[in-house]
Amino acid sequence: MKKNYFYITSLFFLFSLSVSAQEGKDSALASKQEQPFEMNVYPNPVANGKIYISSKTSTPKDIEIYDVLGKRVMQTTLSTKELNIAALNPGVYIIKIKDGEQRATRKLIVK
Repeated sequence: MKKNYFYITSLFFLFSLSVSAQEGKDSALASKQEQPFEMNVYPNPVANGKIYISSKTSTPKDIEIYDVLGKRVMQTTLSTKELNIAALNPGVYIIKIKDGEQRATRKLIVK
């Protein structure tokens, strides 16, 4: 009978160690995750041929705009907040913005 208690206690102890080790890994992963990239693209839908991109940082942003077929139709580096997209035909586009190590992807509608 003592043997059974010893085995049960040992198994319980090992199980509690593995659970606490897993919780430690989860908290380490959570601390490594990046904060969401706070960025605004407005106005959307676009009617006047200009969009404004604002974020918390003032560093230059790499901008890529793709059509719905995945073809890149515009690529530029933006150092101000204003981007001229008058050359784009009306339609739906995907805009990818890279600001340092942070990246964001948004849908853009041009009227």
